[in-house]
Amino acid sequence: MISLIISHSADSGQRLDRFIRKYLPGAPLGGVYKMLRTGKIKVNGKKKDQMYMLELNDEVNFWLTDEEIEKLKWNQEDNRSKNDKEIPKNKLQKPLDILYEDEYLLVINKVSGINVHPGDHKTTEVSIIDQVQDYLKWKYDSLTFRPALVHRIDRDTSGCLLIAKDKWALEKLLSDLQSHKMEKIYHTIVVGIPSKKQDTIRAKLLRIENAKNEAKVRVDERGQSATTHFSFLQKVEFNHSFSLLECRIETGRTHQIRVHMAHIWHPVLGDRAYGDRRINSYALRELSISRQLLHARILSFFHPKTNQKISIEAPYPIDFARVLS
Repeated sequence: MISLIISHSADSGQRLDRFIRKYLPGAPLGGVYKMLRTGKIKVNGKKKDQMYMLELNDEVNFWLTDEEIEKLKWNQEDNRSKNDKEIPKNKLQKPLDILYEDEYLLVINKVSGINVHPGDHKTTEVSIIDQVQDYLKWKYDSLTFRPALVHRIDRDTSGCLLIAKDKWALEKLLSDLQSHKMEKIYHTIVVGIPSKKQDTIRAKLLRIENAKNEAKVRVDERGQSATTHFSFLQKVEFNHSFSLLECRIETGRTHQIRVHMAHIWHPVLGDRAYGDRRINSYALRELSISRQLLHARILSFFHPKTNQKISIEAPYPIDFARVLS
């Protein structure tokens, strides 16, 4: 018999069948019901139905062999093999740049060139969430909840990224994100000088299914509404003119800022999907710019526990600062 004590708030307050499915992801739902019905899984030594809501200090008893447990956990082990084992240091692109941390959340300054989530199961590339879970593994004791992203940013975009350490905090932050209580401010370097120092772009964005390249979003009246506000901050002059802009988004569509800036003929410098290939070649050759210069500069949100407003600013990465200097 294996017994699990519900000692973390992320594990309590959920239905028994959902807890079991998270702990034993290889178990079919019908199999979970059968184990509860036959008494192979009990709570505090007693049979409970699948609707039972777990409480702190409950003891979940699995009357199963070690071999049966391992077989039913195979999905969990496969998906989290990188998370539950220490990631070799030579696979980490850079150590986490932590901007803020407390017991409920973590804000990091994401480097460019790394995915926020694990990709296809065939790849061995380490993601941001892999690194976060590796960093927190000795500090975290939930049986079913793992630190999770509150929002995402593109692989080649840098800057503020918010991670929740607690299920309750995650739900609160996601609710604030959906109700626009969270503010995300981006800085970007674009080609050319906009005619207006401040403007708003309202253009619907359509995601293209089965796109064969990275340009999988376009402006299209059939798409979803998207609004981007931008302000001119600084002119940057080389053999070409560039602008440092500050962008505030009301919506969080895929590639929104990149597509909107290209739509008004001021594409993000270095953007291989939506940018100017000739200018990008120049930037790569003369400035070693190999990705879109888009940076999540400031993240403002209300703390899920104290309701205090927090604003975090991420310093510019080296390639971004190189162009500005």
